[in-house]
Amino acid sequence: MKFTLSWLKDHLETDATLNRIVETLTMIGLEVEAVDDKAAFRPFTIARVVSAEPHPDADKLQILKVDAGPDCNNGAPVQVVCGAPNARTGLIGAFAAPGTYVPGIDITLGAASIRGVESFGMMCSERELQMSDNHEGIIDLPDDAPVGTSFAAYAGLDDPVIEIGLTPNRPDCTGVSGIARDLAAAGLGRLKSGAVEAVSDEGDCPVDVRLEAPELCPGFALRLVRDVRNGPSPAWMQQRLMAIGMRPINALVDITNYVTFDRGRPLHVFDARKVEGNLVVRRALEGEELLALDGRDYQLGPDNCVIADDRGVESIAGIIGGAHTGCDETTTDVLIESALWDPMNVARSGRDLGIITDARYRFERGVDPEFMVPGLDLATHLVTELCGGSPTKAQVVLGTPTATDGTIVGSTGHHFREVDFPLAETRRLTGLDVGREASIAILGRLGFAPRTTDNANSTDAAASESVRFIVPSWRPDVEGKADLVEEVMRIHGVNEIAPVPLPSQGSVGTRILTTLQIRSRLARRALAARGMAEAVTWSFIPHAHAKAFGGGKPALALSNPISADMSDMRPSLLPGLLAAAGRNADRGFGDVAMFEVAGTYESDNADGQRRVAGGIRRGTATLTGSGRDWNAPGETVGVFDAKADAFAALEACGAPVGRLQVTRDAPDWYHPGRSGAIKLGPKAVLGYFGEFHPAALEALDVTGPLCGFEIFIDAIPEPRRKATRTKPVLSLSPFQAVRRDFAFVVGTETAAGDIVRAAAGADKQMVSDVKVFDIFEGESLGTGRKSVAIEVTLQPRDRTLTDEDLDRISAAIVGSVEKATGGTLRN
Repeated sequence: MKFTLSWLKDHLETDATLNRIVETLTMIGLEVEAVDDKAAFRPFTIARVVSAEPHPDADKLQILKVDAGPDCNNGAPVQVVCGAPNARTGLIGAFAAPGTYVPGIDITLGAASIRGVESFGMMCSERELQMSDNHEGIIDLPDDAPVGTSFAAYAGLDDPVIEIGLTPNRPDCTGVSGIARDLAAAGLGRLKSGAVEAVSDEGDCPVDVRLEAPELCPGFALRLVRDVRNGPSPAWMQQRLMAIGMRPINALVDITNYVTFDRGRPLHVFDARKVEGNLVVRRALEGEELLALDGRDYQLGPDNCVIADDRGVESIAGIIGGAHTGCDETTTDVLIESALWDPMNVARSGRDLGIITDARYRFERGVDPEFMVPGLDLATHLVTELCGGSPTKAQVVLGTPTATDGTIVGSTGHHFREVDFPLAETRRLTGLDVGREASIAILGRLGFAPRTTDNANSTDAAASESVRFIVPSWRPDVEGKADLVEEVMRIHGVNEIAPVPLPSQGSVGTRILTTLQIRSRLARRALAARGMAEAVTWSFIPHAHAKAFGGGKPALALSNPISADMSDMRPSLLPGLLAAAGRNADRGFGDVAMFEVAGTYESDNADGQRRVAGGIRRGTATLTGSGRDWNAPGETVGVFDAKADAFAALEACGAPVGRLQVTRDAPDWYHPGRSGAIKLGPKAVLGYFGEFHPAALEALDVTGPLCGFEIFIDAIPEPRRKATRTKPVLSLSPFQAVRRDFAFVVGTETAAGDIVRAAAGADKQMVSDVKVFDIFEGESLGTGRKSVAIEVTLQPRDRTLTDEDLDRISAAIVGSVEKATGGTLRN
């Protein structure tokens, strides 16, 4: 939001310096992003052409002698070579001496020889001083212009420009008047009255307005002004608009732009002679088009609110007008429109159509509903003052019903919100001690009116410490007592909050982070240590991707997506990671390993969000490194890489990995037979891992060797709380461990993990480890059979094992495996 200092003083009576205004704006939450003090225009001086002689070697050039006052060239005339057709003896204009930077042409002047004649400076045109686009001649000032004085001060070019960065919750400060109100509340001056006088009208408006979509248009005001003379707007208005980066067009259009920035009230003007019939506010029909004022054609649909006449669409409501009914120099009758539009519809339509305008910027944040008719009156006054004409009565149509339950309702049907403000909240939330009267005064200067003042004399302590305020119509962001505390705090002064050290606890602090936060950090560290890069992907993914990974439910579809590729909440981290791997591969980085720890969404309920750690590997990005090597062929990633990553993350999070089971019932997006589910018991699923199903990769348009995993951090059970955090005494057996090998012949469908679990469960006190070291399949074993060899480590605790002990334990292991798998000991 940009404005000039003189513009601000139209609404604020103050003698504060520019520096103080800038400092105060930032202190009250309207952060100043830039200040242009117009120092670049200070060197330009009002000068008189003493003589103008033809150039001896150029027909279109003249040699001027310029009097720039006693401070320039010791009062002697300066020689300037000029090619302006209007240069003449006696002309008074703007002079720039050598060394002056000319902003309009981005050049720093110096003494020069032009066709053999020395020139010391230049006489400037309006374009060179960024006053307009006129470059046909040099500036021609009145005869009474004071020679030798600052041209910037004379022409108003020394008016500083202030730019503030508005947060989306401050629509009231999208107009200069709202900014002035905040400064006045902060004690920087007196707010001038912004009341608008009613218009003296002549007859009814002949154009009717019908609201077919009242839910999108709470109010609409329209007035016809006949017999206007449209031309350039006055210099003061053009200068202000150009100062904030806007290009003057004509008086009628400039008036609407001026009111938009002056009061935060967007308006639109139609050439009444180009409007056919009456106006209707409705939803656009599928396939309707509009050639807008920016010269672009827009395809519209039922999600877009439009203003139409008998001919068709003439304006996209709250965003941009149509070129067909635009005002130009031939306009004689004008329809001025001031309306209220649904902020959500304006925001969505503007984003879908790719239109960014000053009107959209304000309507999607919320304009003051009670200034709809006064805004129309203000624009009418400016039109009749600058363009003449005779206005009709304003036709006002409301799309919202009025209330009858005692709620305060404004002239446009706006329901004024009321908020109870316990005065003690300021101290509790901010640490500031602001008295009752001071708090009420601050809020009063901001436009918040006390509902009643009876509480001031109340004997009820609770009642006297709470005041109910009526929220002004221009503050849709204020909803509760905390918002009022914020208003008091920023006006009273954030700098008044005294820094207070945190109180000493007097004891060892307890854990601050939650278990989920700690485990998320541990998972990140463990996966990063395994050579994986952390990625941050969108929580929104295309519907096809969500459906391929178990999502795509209607409840998780966004009602207002940023784009078509971000339509659904992700049910898994894997689609985003796989898509990122695909993009890397397209750019020549095929060997990637990446992970993410974030949330996934299984339903729209609070318990439907899960904390997940997921990762993928592509190409040859194994734990030992990626790429080709002269000493060994590069191995591509597979299911066991994903399994190792998953177990490493689970172990880091504190899961009891020794008791986990791996089953084959992985989801459909994993490759059957090359994937698994990690469980703690029959029902507690802690994660999945494996290679991906070709159909899932095809849905994501991703190719290559790929594997991945997901573990559910929030599903890992909390460890049992111990009476003490002291580690137990280290217990090492003094007896030698014994290793025995067993080979079992089982069916090819039998999982090696089943054999390992059966062997480990044969004697839990004695068996300390079981590892698979060989798998063999051959004709000697028969069809559908395989041999799985395991190494069992036996660790005695109290004595050396005898042959009888080893035979007993071996028999127990063989029996346990045979019972669990149906296999037999291989001879």
